[in-house]
Amino acid sequence: MKNEKTYLFDNPKNIKRLMQIFYFCCVVLVILDFVIHRHTMHEWDSLWAFYPVYGFVGCVVLVIVASWMRKFLIRPEDYYDNPDSAEPEEKQLKAKGEHHVDD
Repeated sequence: MKNEKTYLFDNPKNIKRLMQIFYFCCVVLVILDFVIHRHTMHEWDSLWAFYPVYGFVGCVVLVIVASWMRKFLIRPEDYYDNPDSAEPEEKQLKAKGEHHVDD
């Protein structure tokens, strides 16, 4: 086990440092929002911290939509390995002895 190679992100301290740098950059960018004049196209662009809030709301919406889509897109773990889990249309083709053009 001593000869096992360790990578940069195998050490939890490095991940913690990276997250601290990330949070620091986020705080600096929000502070710069007070100092730097932005050339806005719309009224809502000029609101304080518009882009961080917009990005956060966008990520939350993506997670909610993905969890909703998971309910009807999820398949069993052995979906492609188990012929019994094939779609009914595929079962009918296999029953008739017909094959798809790509088969």
